[in-house]
Parts: sequence; C-alpha cells; structure tokens
Amino acid sequence: MWETGERRRTVLDVIGGARRELVLSVFRCDDFHVLDALGEAVQRKVRVRALLTPRAKNWDKRLQDLGVFLDSMGAEVQRYAGAHTKYHAKYIVADDGPALIASLNFTRKCFDRTCDFVVVTHEPGVISGLRALFESDCHAPDSGIPANLDGSLVVGPELARARFLEILGSARRTIRIIDHRVSDPECVAVLRQKQAAGVSVHVIGLGGVAGFLSHGKMMLVDDATAVVGSISMSPPALNVRREVAAVIRDPANVAELKRFFETYGTTGGIGPNEWSVPDRIEDDDSDDND
Repeated sequence: MWETGERRRTVLDVIGGARRELVLSVFRCDDFHVLDALGEAVQRKVRVRALLTPRAKNWDKRLQDLGVFLDSMGAEVQRYAGAHTKYHAKYIVADDGPALIASLNFTRKCFDRTCDFVVVTHEPGVISGLRALFESDCHAPDSGIPANLDGSLVVGPELARARFLEILGSARRTIRIIDHRVSDPECVAVLRQKQAAGVSVHVIGLGGVAGFLSHGKMMLVDDATAVVGSISMSPPALNVRREVAAVIRDPANVAELKRFFETYGTTGGIGPNEWSVPDRIEDDDSDDND
C-alpha cells in the first residue's frame, strides 16, 4: 500500500500484533505513534529488538538519542557494526509473521509527505529469511548473508545488483520505476538498451508523485513482477549498503501497483535517454528522507 494514512496504520498494526518478539531495523524514526506502539509492546511483555544504523546524514545525534530512548523503554538496542556502514534496510518481523518491508523511514515526514510503499507478507520464506538476516547482522555482521534466502527476498549489497539486473533484463513490454536516485551506470545502460529494443520505460524520479515528494523505491516489469523496498538504483545502494526489498508476483498486489502508475504516473516521468549518468557518483544520502 502507498496511501499515507494506510501506511502508518499498517506499521502500527504489525507492531501491535506482536505477542512474543518484535525485531525491526531502524534507519530513522521520529514518529510518536510508532514509538508509543513500541513502548506498548514492551509493556505487554513483548521482546522488542531494534537494530540501528550507525550513521545517517544529519541524524547522528538523533540516532544516539533514539537509541537511549528505546533502551529506556525496555527495548534491546544494538547498532550495526558490519562493513556496510549504513544499515539502510527498513523491515519489521512480528513473532513468526507477518513481516513488513518498506521504502519509508518510520518518520512523520515519510508517513505524511512522501510517496512511499509498504509490503506486508505472511510468506514463511521471507519471514524466516528476515529473522536470519537480523540475527546475522546483530551477532556476526561481517560473516555475509544467510544461505538459501527465499527468492522473494532481495538483500543488498550481496544480491541486489544481480537481482535488479536480472529483473530489468527480463522485461519484454514495460518497465515502470519510481526511484529518485536512478544513477547506477549499469542499470541505466540496461534501461537504455531495453528502450532501444522497444520496451516502454517510464521512470518517475525527483519531484511530485500523487501530490507527495518522490521517495519510495518501486519497480514494475511487464505488469507481472514488482520490487518494493529500500534499494535504489544507485551505486551506494547496490554496492555498499545493507538493503532489503521484496519481489512481488501476487496478481492482486501487482495490479494495485499498475493502477497506481496509470493514475499518478502520467506526469512527471522521464525516459532513460533524458538524463545523463554523472561522471562522479557520491554517496546519495543527501536528505532526511533517504
């Protein structure tokens, strides 16, 4: 789902439904509704475990304060200490499911002012994969990712580039993208090749989407396969960050994303030949939305 009110309600429902254990990754969080829900989970004896990124642009002090606050309410807080200096993934797992994967941060700005996407799944493979990833990143962050992850789970940087190129390469009719940081030369080259071969390529980058600021990362190929999560098509996201996205093939969810593009994607889109790849690409964490 993408609607602002529904996104917050969905996050709160997943947190509120936990009865034994709640694990979540945090890049940014300042939404009082979410923080209150985490506190209420602790009060009903749910084990709340939060894995925080070690840094986020303009947020280092707030991340320190957030860690102290979560600890004071009784949550178990750990900072990611792996080689990937930013833990940019955004996910929650309640008990043995459901799991939530999002492009948004748990911030008031992302809930109220940005175009973002949230996926909730009861797929056992995705749930077990996220739990295994969380444990690995907490206790052995430089050991790599868990083996045999479910095919519906894309974990970066280890799997992100290959999976994204595979999905883009499979396009025969349409590629629709919402991503305000499309800048990776290899991905851009594939988009240009596909466009030259007659595939309809539509990229919504910077600017407004459905009346909101473009922030979410979503890809829809041939109106049959979608990818939603934290992974942008930029070198930092594909090469060096811990990222998570879900591959969606469920017809109902894919149809909803198709309707979103048909309703809101008629303006503001650009084709891949209408931008140039920068000669020098820097870390793209340049705003408080990322």
